[in-house]
Amino acid sequence: MLKVSCTIIAFNEVDRIARAIESVRGLVDEVLVIDSGSVDGTQALAEKLGARVIHNDWVGYGPQKRFAEDQARNDWILNLDADEWLGEDLRGELRLLLSAGPPPVSTYKMRVTIVYPQRETPAPFADSTVCLRLYDKTRARFDASLVHDNVPEQPDTVMLKGRVLHKSFRALADVVRKELRYFELMKTEKKKSRLAMLARLPFEFPLHFFRFYILARHCFGGMYGFAVAVVIAFMRFMRIVIMLGW
Repeated sequence: MLKVSCTIIAFNEVDRIARAIESVRGLVDEVLVIDSGSVDGTQALAEKLGARVIHNDWVGYGPQKRFAEDQARNDWILNLDADEWLGEDLRGELRLLLSAGPPPVSTYKMRVTIVYPQRETPAPFADSTVCLRLYDKTRARFDASLVHDNVPEQPDTVMLKGRVLHKSFRALADVVRKELRYFELMKTEKKKSRLAMLARLPFEFPLHFFRFYILARHCFGGMYGFAVAVVIAFMRFMRIVIMLGW
């Protein structure tokens, strides 16, 4: 097998990180957890499951993942968040890829599909994003942005067929807390025209509700999907309010 480090950044993830670690077992040479000060036992659980745990104070999304790259023992990185896990289809695909010798390209992207908190499988036509998660760190790395954690696509990037499954929030109240922290970081990094933000404010909620309920297909998630779209759209409205300093 190609030697690969799975990197995971974590903060108070004792209830979720086990599934992320277990999902890469047999595929990677190292699981590296970068913890930013958990007080719920995340570190001990990760170590019990065979991960190497390193503390690093929170420095923002991109810098934290770049720190993980620097600490990884291998050049090839498989990046997961603590609330994600590899689907069985993706595990099989990666097993074939990583056992076939050095990969022919430097970067691979994957579909990341949302799973609601009270479910174990995605809703029909569930929303997905495409993220570059398997890569050679000597040829591609995470951006240094505080608020964006992505690896830029390369000319040879290949799309894998399997899915990463993502329980991005424990409950809708978690969405509110998470988004507020994110917007505060955004305010420190991004400077936008006050006039442009004021012009956007009346349209932010209805446009984002349409985007998430219809275009992101939360309409197939029943009443819970409706609630998700409402909460996210409202938080996008609040993003403008926070950046205005109101």
